[in-house]
Amino acid sequence: MEKRVVVTGLGVITPIGNDVAAYWKSLLEGKSGIGRLTAIDPTAFDCKISAEVRGFDPMQFGFTKKEIHRTERFVHFAVASAFQAIADAGLDLDKEHKERIGVIVGSGIGSLQIMEAQTQVYYKSGPSRLTPFLIPSLIVNEAAGHIAIRWGFKGPNACVTTACASGSHSIGEAFRILQRGDADVMVAGGTEGSITALGLGGFCALKALSQRNDEPEKASRPFERDRDGFIMGEGSGVVVLESLEHARKRGAKIYCEVAGYGASCDAYHITAPDPDGYGASLALKWALKDAKLNPEQLDYINAHGTSTKLNDKVETLAIKLALGAHAGKVMVSSTKSMTGHLLGAAGGIEFIACCLAVQHDYVPPTTNYENPDPDCDLDYVPNTARKATVTVAASNSLGFGGHNATLIVKKFK
Repeated sequence: MEKRVVVTGLGVITPIGNDVAAYWKSLLEGKSGIGRLTAIDPTAFDCKISAEVRGFDPMQFGFTKKEIHRTERFVHFAVASAFQAIADAGLDLDKEHKERIGVIVGSGIGSLQIMEAQTQVYYKSGPSRLTPFLIPSLIVNEAAGHIAIRWGFKGPNACVTTACASGSHSIGEAFRILQRGDADVMVAGGTEGSITALGLGGFCALKALSQRNDEPEKASRPFERDRDGFIMGEGSGVVVLESLEHARKRGAKIYCEVAGYGASCDAYHITAPDPDGYGASLALKWALKDAKLNPEQLDYINAHGTSTKLNDKVETLAIKLALGAHAGKVMVSSTKSMTGHLLGAAGGIEFIACCLAVQHDYVPPTTNYENPDPDCDLDYVPNTARKATVTVAASNSLGFGGHNATLIVKKFK
């Protein structure tokens, strides 16, 4: 018999807040984290805006100066979010069996910073001058590895890399591990820190980014008629998941229950979504089936909602295919309108938004929604957070390569 799984800890580093309380407050207030690029000189790029993490100090989360120098930004974010989530869960690690605690934290890219810097070193001075930290700094699985090393977690440890669905797949696979009984606790989520010349330049070359440079806070406008691309973001979202049996035994507070997980592939194109929305619809449909829920029981969807012309149209179609007549009644919002697109970390922070929506019965808005798009005709909770009963919520993530993932949470009873 499959074990029930609950959420007991949350942690975030985001462009709109570096802890869960600040993040949630910003979401409900419709606060934007998007502004003029400061991480790099934006002069040469068509897109000159981003959603950067500000006021972040890794030393507040246990890093020494030497560790900061020897690790990369995506690792700093992941460890900081895990630090928060583990503390929030109230885990007494002196009493836990650490071989029964695992980690799955994904990233879409890992570190571009060290790759760019060391490429210059190579061409200037040759291979003998490369840092021995090059490979262990840039590889994507190091976030999960560093978390396990920091706290001594010896259970299942892995990294999922499925582009912008990485965080959601990581949480979903951690959920499956707990269901099977292969661990008691899993630390899971996504992290990203790739606002660099190569990262920004690559997405500019794809014509994927907004060029609304004079109005950064209005640039991300999911499902809206005048959207022109997404905004690169950075940060991390990590949760503590536990088997219900384990959580009850230690008297843990419970945010909500993880009810279902669906994963699918468009099998269509390396960057463009399947235009009929069928692949993405399967993830949502299968997540509902996994949760043993009918479409009519779904109250809220935190959409992938990137603010690109094709994604938002296709995701609207996918929701209609999966939910049928109920699609017009479900509340849908894209918090990327405020956070920008955190790539591999998006699924982590958006899953947390769903957990908080279920806990507080509030739905964060889709900001910058001014002119409706005839192709996007659902209830996108425009501009203002909505007080509403949220018993069941879903988080959608769609990634390059056609990777789709949907996670469903529900009130714990």
